[in-house]
Amino acid sequence: MSKNKIVVPEKKDAMNKFKMEAASEVGVNLKEGYNGDLTSKQAGSVGGQMVNLMMPEQQWKFQRINRNAYGHCTHITLSMVAGL
Repeated sequence: MSKNKIVVPEKKDAMNKFKMEAASEVGVNLKEGYNGDLTSKQAGSVGGQMVNLMMPEQQWKFQRINRNAYGHCTHITLSMVAGL
């Protein structure tokens, strides 16, 4: 039994279409309804592709205190590109 719930039930069809598109991009053949015959690798690649499409780049921004000059901060942005 899945605990995943769609927050906006009216968008269920859109999420299914999105899942089918992501599956076709990674070469997994999904069918409407139950797909219990998929391997873990196939299911994971579909989910991973969906995440890559939803959040292509994740960024963290923080301030680093410049210890050489009192009261100065340096702004740093770290990026993690999905899939690398």
